Amino acid sequence: MMVSVLMITYGHEKYIRQAIEGVLMQETDFDFELIVANDNSPDNSDKVIVDLIENHPKGKLIKYIDRKNNIGMQANFSDAYSNCSGKYIANCEGDDYWTDPYKLQKQVDFLETNPDYVLCFHKVKILKPKGELVEDFITKVPENYEAQETFARLGNYIHTPSVVYRNILRKFPEEFEMSPIGDYFLYMMLAEHGKFKYMDEEMAVYRFGVGIHSVNSQIKMAKANFKLFTLLLSYFNNPKINHILLDRQLNALDNFEHLVRSEYQEAFVSHHVFFKALQSLKHPSKFWRKIKNKFN
Repeated sequence: MMVSVLMITYGHEKYIRQAIEGVLMQETDFDFELIVANDNSPDNSDKVIVDLIENHPKGKLIKYIDRKNNIGMQANFSDAYSNCSGKYIANCEGDDYWTDPYKLQKQVDFLETNPDYVLCFHKVKILKPKGELVEDFITKVPENYEAQETFARLGNYIHTPSVVYRNILRKFPEEFEMSPIGDYFLYMMLAEHGKFKYMDEEMAVYRFGVGIHSVNSQIKMAKANFKLFTLLLSYFNNPKINHILLDRQLNALDNFEHLVRSEYQEAFVSHHVFFKALQSLKHPSKFWRKIKNKFN
């Protein structure tokens, strides 16, 4: 098997058919499979998936994992990953979809002839909640995007439905299972094994459905970012990368404090013990200095 397409899904009844059909329409000169891992969706996603398996002309390419209990996004992904037999893995979650029937062929052709690259990604269109298809306003691919250091410093500029990468990760660490953000963690691990390649071709659509951010949702994201960088620091043992991650962890903590202050300023005063605790984390006389010294 040359490629395993990994599709995790939860509550994507309205979108899963389009996602699967975008994979099954691929024209390749190699074999590929589609692993669909449904994390016990509370809607009719299961019926849509089963219908495609039974009635689509290429339905036999689908290997369906229908979970009877919800196990969470990262656990669902890592278990589905263990079922991928391909030399390469492509990701497409159940609410996104591919638009170019030669997407897999183009990306695999590049990786086959460039062994120093571990991952290939490409440009995407963004689908807004009201149906407007627009240019990507979420990410910007920087100069020197190929290197792990750039990716660590600038954050995720890769959209999930655009990636194809080598199937080289044999086991996911406990930190990955605990991470609230899986794709960035995954790409950071892959970046230890080679460079990234960007293709300036629109071959997929990322569905943007967040809408207007409330302060509470921003607080939730700030907490998730802080936890992400804490877990990345636990996993990686590269002083240069860890120094970057530590700075980003502290910035995430700053952002969290700012958001909490703005949301609960009537309930808290600046000298409240909660904020004193945050300050003690950020301004270490000994504790943080010792940690930073490890990465210098």
